[in-house]
Amino acid sequence: MHLNKLSLRHYRNYEEVHFETKDMVNIIIGPNAQGKTNLLEAIYVLALTKSHRTHQDKELIHWDARQTMLHGEVEKKYGTCKLDLTISPQGKKAKINGLEQKKLSHFIGSVNVVMFAPEDLEIVKGSPSVRRRFLDMEIGQVHPTYLYDLSQYQKVLQQRNNYLKQLFTTRDTKAVLLDVWNEQLIQLGIKIIKKRQSFIQKLQRWAEKIHYGITAGQEHIQISYASSFDARSLEDETVLFEQFMIKLSQVKEQELRRGVTMVGPHRDDLLFTINGKDVQTFGSQGQQRTTALSLKLAEIELIHEEVGEYPILLLDDVLSELDQNRQTQLIETFQNKVQTFITTTGIESIDRSKLENASVIHVRNGSLI
Repeated sequence: MHLNKLSLRHYRNYEEVHFETKDMVNIIIGPNAQGKTNLLEAIYVLALTKSHRTHQDKELIHWDARQTMLHGEVEKKYGTCKLDLTISPQGKKAKINGLEQKKLSHFIGSVNVVMFAPEDLEIVKGSPSVRRRFLDMEIGQVHPTYLYDLSQYQKVLQQRNNYLKQLFTTRDTKAVLLDVWNEQLIQLGIKIIKKRQSFIQKLQRWAEKIHYGITAGQEHIQISYASSFDARSLEDETVLFEQFMIKLSQVKEQELRRGVTMVGPHRDDLLFTINGKDVQTFGSQGQQRTTALSLKLAEIELIHEEVGEYPILLLDDVLSELDQNRQTQLIETFQNKVQTFITTTGIESIDRSKLENASVIHVRNGSLI
């Protein structure tokens, strides 16, 4: 998978920009706040129709424009794919090879990306919501139907929460509709949980091997899914349904008092351990960085396994933050097999001897020079 062309119009600080590349490694250089990260973000948005930096789409639109337009041409094993995405306050329109897609889930997955940025350390040390977002975005790339199930789940969750608040306000103890909402919540929730469990099993297989190599065989990483009820990965959906329902009945009184749904994939988490110890609580900063790096490298291999092509790798100012061993491991992973875009304020932070045939793109004040 190779991005040959990228065109942006009215995107963040870019009025209009076009660039083409045939190179596997592309180094984007410039001072801070000039637009380097915006270029990488645009590639990410073209892949997933949303940013990794903000939930507000209006922030992607140039301050004096009504909409932003992104165009990319991606070379895949079956031919070239032309992607167009328009974002405005009225919504998003997506086209593949000129054909408008009725659902964004039909557009997502046309190009796959893995983004590695300094804030990815939060996947390891941050809140559960950061890890759930990581899971949702990465699974959605390789299984776009997952995003549809997730959006349906979130709608039911919101409606169930509204009903719980209504019951609390009216002091209605019968809660006649709660069973209906429970069944819908469980049916959609199980789909999400099963997809997450399957994804984590595959991620574990790759991350374990990669992490072992980075640490010279000194550390064993374990990635596990922490469900808000007793959901074991090997159990069938009938068993999961019953366990989910039992847990909802156990917390029913608490939910009625608080007016929120306390059980389901929206409350689940991802756990990382190294040699049996929780990385978030007991891991050193070096171990947390290595865990984040192992995750990203595992993602690359997992996407290749799922879709049959390597994704595009986006490295936003991270090489300078890695020690020589981790930097070498990362470069050797993508060298000559994964098209990579790297942002940096100066080329001196990168071991150029490890990079072959890299092109250099200079950015200043929203322009390529």
